[in-house]
Amino acid sequence: MASISVITVNFNQPLVTEELIHSIQAQGSTVTEIIVVDNGSKINHVPEWTTRYPHISFIRSNTNLGFAGGNNLGIKAATGDYLFLVNNDTEFTPRLAETLADTLDRFPSVAVVSPKIRFFSVPDTIQYVGFTPMNYYTIQNASPGYLEKDRGQYDNIERETGFVHGAAMMIRKEAIDKAGLMPENFFLYYEEMDWCERFKQAGYRLMINTNALIYHKESISVGANSPLKEYFMNRNRILFARRNSPPAARLFFYVYFILLVCTRNILVYIAKGNFAFIPVLLRAVWWNVTNNKDSTVLGYTLK
Repeated sequence: MASISVITVNFNQPLVTEELIHSIQAQGSTVTEIIVVDNGSKINHVPEWTTRYPHISFIRSNTNLGFAGGNNLGIKAATGDYLFLVNNDTEFTPRLAETLADTLDRFPSVAVVSPKIRFFSVPDTIQYVGFTPMNYYTIQNASPGYLEKDRGQYDNIERETGFVHGAAMMIRKEAIDKAGLMPENFFLYYEEMDWCERFKQAGYRLMINTNALIYHKESISVGANSPLKEYFMNRNRILFARRNSPPAARLFFYVYFILLVCTRNILVYIAKGNFAFIPVLLRAVWWNVTNNKDSTVLGYTLK
């Protein structure tokens, strides 16, 4: 039987991380190890956690390395055949990890599999049951089932998906050895989508298994509506196009984003009174003008 490492990243949310730990333990999961990476939190809870949870591995980074950087620390330390990367704002359900591992066991060509995701605050509502392929001209794709009430219409689905979901993804360790670690230049948002492209280029497939279920508390660390999120969502949408769209599609996207997306976003900011978001959007665009596609410069001051 394949060994499973669960990896999660904490950033200033110790109680949320502890809730995740308790949910894993409550399910009696057969995971081999749990690794918690503290990603430069203001208060270092690792010494306390090490005492309270002696069977869990804790890693402390003194600086915030971003979503990818924090997870990569855990990946480097993990010993499992399969690495289950989960947001710290998630809650396990029975046989979650085992069900996903079974998919990887049966499909050697699959690099990553995600479970069905429901919102924790509205537990009968779907967040994710798969993504459609990307439109590389607009950098848009769809999430079938999003915000639908879960009445069983997506049960017993095990199939390929355009992209997995970064909140919960189980990855074959040997696939990471071939495709590389999660790209750290995104820092926050789109990094798992870019990683999916790397797995595809390495010859692997991506899957969803809706017989596995996880609950997601959504945007606890960043905030549902924040300048930080607005900056990286826009900066990294452009960056994703630069790294993955074919030349003709990439040129179309640039025109589409500047003329349509930026104009629309600015009008929405004004209508909602979010005037401070306007320079954030312009800064996101300017970052892509002044930085190469592999740059790790953030272009944003973290607070």
